[in-house]
Amino acid sequence: MKRLLFLIVISAALWSGYWIYGSSTTRSAFEDWFADRRAEGWVADHAALEVQGFPNRFDVTMTEVALADPETGWAWTAPFVQILALSYKPNHVIAVWPDLQHVATPLGKFDITQAAMQASVVLWPSTDIAPDRIRLVADTLQISASDGTGTAMSALRIAAERLGPDGQPATTAPDEGATRYRIALSAEGFAPDLALRHRVDPTDRLPRTLDALRADVTLGFDRPWDRRAVEEARPQPRQIALRLAEARWGELELKAAGELEIDAAGEATGRMTVKAQNWREILAMARASGELPEGVADTLERALSLLAGRNDGIDIPLDFSRGLIWIGPVPVMESPVFVLR
Repeated sequence: MKRLLFLIVISAALWSGYWIYGSSTTRSAFEDWFADRRAEGWVADHAALEVQGFPNRFDVTMTEVALADPETGWAWTAPFVQILALSYKPNHVIAVWPDLQHVATPLGKFDITQAAMQASVVLWPSTDIAPDRIRLVADTLQISASDGTGTAMSALRIAAERLGPDGQPATTAPDEGATRYRIALSAEGFAPDLALRHRVDPTDRLPRTLDALRADVTLGFDRPWDRRAVEEARPQPRQIALRLAEARWGELELKAAGELEIDAAGEATGRMTVKAQNWREILAMARASGELPEGVADTLERALSLLAGRNDGIDIPLDFSRGLIWIGPVPVMESPVFVLR
């Protein structure tokens, strides 16, 4: 009995020592990361930084967090953020965000509010902090821009996983070369910005929210997403394999699938096929909104009429080449440049 009691006491002491060492190392790692960013010219500040959760967790809570990279124009501030991990499984973490956070990008500034937002992240066990799997859930999400525009949704679900060479979930460490990720996204109760909605639908025929907005896509990058994506530069897209993207808004329905290869300049080559239901009404709304220039709308309508005949549904092959998007031999618009800043 005494021997058993002695073993219990020793085990408890050893585990307590491990937790104290682990919590101290965790705190130092965060403090060092913030100090390194400041040395590189970032704004990288926080108020309190606490590590709690003894005996089975390392729960990090930071308050008044502010990060800004002047080189790229990205910034993020939040009243707090939590990163929670089991002490015996530190590569599986839960991230919890506050009800309100602020994001600045090269395109504008945004306030993000939600009833709840958290993510489960499984990292490959290394100092590179490379995610293998991510599951993010946000409820009652609203994104408000500084110009007064904004979108909202009742729920957002995102799942992502790193793929191996065989296209299955990866089981080996990420290498320095091209890396692919499969991403599934679903937004429920998606409500577009009211100003945009009134431009697209001036007669108010469409419902306030979309019936469906989802996508399943595999993205290939020139290197893995890991800590260097924040500290140095973003990995750049090299492939887009869209299994299915779907948007339904009242009687309007769009589906898309296809593959694009992207070069070092961000120029895409390949084909996306869009299936449009009630395409004439979609085109008329785009024309009325001013989002589609009049000359482009006329060219597009003639090309689609040849493809569709009298049908309300149509499969539209969009070819990406030489910086343009083509329908058959007709260029209809400039292709977007796929570069992440």
